[in-house]
Amino acid sequence: MSVTFQTTGFAELDRALAEIEKTATAKAVMRRSLKKAAQPMADISNSIAPDGPTGNYSKSFKYSTKLSKRQAGLHRKMFRNDKAAIEGFVGTSDPAGVQQEFGNQNHGPQPALRPAFDADKMALLDRLGAEMWADISKTAARAAKKAAKG
Repeated sequence: MSVTFQTTGFAELDRALAEIEKTATAKAVMRRSLKKAAQPMADISNSIAPDGPTGNYSKSFKYSTKLSKRQAGLHRKMFRNDKAAIEGFVGTSDPAGVQQEFGNQNHGPQPALRPAFDADKMALLDRLGAEMWADISKTAARAAKKAAKG
């Protein structure tokens, strides 16, 4: 299933990021912004998730830049040529999480992440844009101050 939505203002953000001299600094801005914008989606997932069979499912949703070894292998196959991308993931750290989210032969699905995504996807983009503008402004101010010192 694919989801389509339209965004505005990100072209201006891209131009502002291009004005930051160092690529590493621009990537750091994007990483920090993505983390701050995505964490509320994990919090929503935690608030609506049941405890699950391990009792940890309702506290297991987190934002991370890391994947399990298996997930990382699958991800590399899908995005082989996109080395410049900044990525972050919201998901469960509970081993039984996939079974809870999608169900199995013994019980039906009890989704938490999908409803959180449906409820928060546009707000996430708004937060991401606001966080990026704030961080770009701070970065530009630091660069100007550093340049003024010589």
